[in-house]
Formats: sequence, structure tokens, C-alpha cells
Amino acid sequence: MFSRLFGRKTPEAPPTTQGRLAYAVGDIHGRLDAFDALLHVIAQDVLVSQPSQQPMLILLGDYVDRGPASAQVIDAILRLQTEPAFEVRALKGNHEEALLQFRDEPGFGQTWVEHGGSATLASYGVQPPATRTDPEAWETARRAFREALPEAHKAFFEDLEIMITLGDYAFVHAGVRPGVPLERQVERDLLWIRAEFLQSTAKFEKIIVHGHTPMEEPQIIPGRRIGVDTGAYATGLLTAVRLDDSGARILQARAVRSAA
Repeated sequence: MFSRLFGRKTPEAPPTTQGRLAYAVGDIHGRLDAFDALLHVIAQDVLVSQPSQQPMLILLGDYVDRGPASAQVIDAILRLQTEPAFEVRALKGNHEEALLQFRDEPGFGQTWVEHGGSATLASYGVQPPATRTDPEAWETARRAFREALPEAHKAFFEDLEIMITLGDYAFVHAGVRPGVPLERQVERDLLWIRAEFLQSTAKFEKIIVHGHTPMEEPQIIPGRRIGVDTGAYATGLLTAVRLDDSGARILQARAVRSAA
């Protein structure tokens, strides 16, 4: 009996979250309406699941830009962090990096507004320059933005994480560099990488859960990665992946109204 069992091939164990229930939310991009709708779906799932531990809510970055309510999304996240319903963990996205760069470098404003920064400025009550090549106007806008940015928001942006691990999963904004150990990944790749990561057939140390690259449908590549950015700023459809020791399941919610 022992010899027969010893020779039998053991199936690979399913990925684990170490007993935790976790939800990883894709790029919100100023769509407070979609975020509120998805939080309702997640809350209903928690009620049904009745986890023995506090569930985790992992936000994958890109809270700002493009959508109409960037400042209000940050307010909502800060409120969630004070409530007992979830352990809230927030990752830095490339758009948060851009916001911080403009805060310190007015000349970066021209680049930032080409990628949705105007919507973020407007959400804080700041008017972007009418002439994008006017350095004095950008300095004026930068000063106004620094004054309009609440201290709690400033601390939030400065304290964002770049990687979170839970059991057999690693959560990052964009992806990881294939062939590089997780502990040696650099921030630029974690915030910006696309093709080299998405097209790789390499097996990573952990299953990588990410946003950053919008897809029509979320992607679950077994044993390798889970992508949950469904372009909420344009589609109104925000996606999360629900993870526990039983596996991964997609949760989605669509905002009532279309994008502005």
C-alpha cells in the first residue's frame, strides 16, 4: 500500500491565501460611481461568505485621472481605511506617480494633462492652464494644486505601497519583470511594465494580480497572473477578483451613468 501511494504523482496544491478572503480592485480612474457600485457588490459577497477573519480589500492603483471624481475617490478610500469592514491596502499606480511628479515639477504638467491629469486638477478645484506651453501658468497651477491637496490626501499618495503579498499571490499595479525575483523588482516595472510581462510564458514566484492594462474582459491565466483592469474610466465597468483558498472569482459592477 505504501509503495503504491509513494509512486503516485501528487497533483499540485491549489493556490492559497492563507485562509484570508481578499478582494483586489482594478483601476478606478476617478469613477467614484463605479467604485461605489462595486463596493456594494463586494459587501454583499462578504455577508454571504461570512469569513472568520477581517477580509482584505486590495486596491491596485490608478485612483486618479481621466474620470470626473479623483479627489472624491481618495476621500472614499480614506473613509474605508477608518472602518472595520476591511483591511484596506492601497498600491501605487503610474498615475499616482504622475500626480506626485507634477506636485514637485510644474513642467511635468504638460505631459500629465495628456493622460488625464486635467480631470484630477478639476476635481480639486484647480483650473489647468489654457496654454499648455506657458511655464509660468503651470507654476501657478502647481502652487494652487499643492494648496488644494488636503494633508490626508498628500499622506495617502506618499505612503502607497508598490507590492503586497498574500499566500501564493503578489499584488502589483502593472506587472513584474520576468526572470527577476520579486524582492529585486524595481518600482518602474511594477508601475509601468506591459508587453514583456503580459506576453511572457514564464512561471512567476507567485500568481501576479494586476491592473494597468485595460482589457475588454478580465484575464485569469491559471498559475501565472490575473488582470482586472476593464477600463472603468471609459466603460463604467469596474472589476475585482475575489480570492480565497477555494480559488479566484470575478466580481464586477457598472456605474449607472456613462463616463463624462
